[in-house]
Amino acid sequence: MIVRRCFKASKIVPGGGAFEMELSKNIRAFAHSKVSGKEQYAINAFGKALEVIPRTIADNAGLDSLDVMNRLRHRHATDKETGKFFGVNISGSGSGICNTYASFVW
Repeated sequence: MIVRRCFKASKIVPGGGAFEMELSKNIRAFAHSKVSGKEQYAINAFGKALEVIPRTIADNAGLDSLDVMNRLRHRHATDKETGKFFGVNISGSGSGICNTYASFVW
């Protein structure tokens, strides 16, 4: 079933919490620039709630989740080209984050 979907759809979503981090970044930017009042707090809280997924992945892998989340936020904020593909690296090598698209983590 999964292979069939891969042939039908030519798009993939990077794993390891990369998609959730990028979505959180964009939702929070939207909340700060386009919305005001109580709606801004609700939208910002939803964006922050999406960060639970990569934090949980890091915790379950035995990594320092605070350090990993800071690295992910920094990479997603500064690297416009490939930063959106960075997620949690559970293999134990490196800094706890990796380009999940290049590492075939979907």
